[in-house]
Amino acid sequence: MTTVRFHKADGTLDREVEAEPGQRLLDVAWAANQPLEGACEGVMSCSTCHVIVDAEDFPKLPKASEEEEDMLDLAAHATRHSRLACQILLTEALETLSVRIPSGARNWLRG
Repeated sequence: MTTVRFHKADGTLDREVEAEPGQRLLDVAWAANQPLEGACEGVMSCSTCHVIVDAEDFPKLPKASEEEEDMLDLAAHATRHSRLACQILLTEALETLSVRIPSGARNWLRG
């Protein structure tokens, strides 16, 4: 299991959830009612699932593909620790993952 910590744009902890290996971070965020739209349903044709990964956790993830980097160029408030939640697959080796929802995210919640 991976403990995923979702932080608000101001850095305060919003929610902590347990997730199974193999799950996409976007699906975990949706289940936790996080404000990530994921308009393209995770096929990497938008940047509405942009998250900022904690600096300590960022090196634990595989490097972003060139296609993901191109999508991140379109993301509001992107940083060097930005990733698309649809491209992060949780693994058994990943014990914890902390991400921040960027300030550009709106209060959109999945129903």
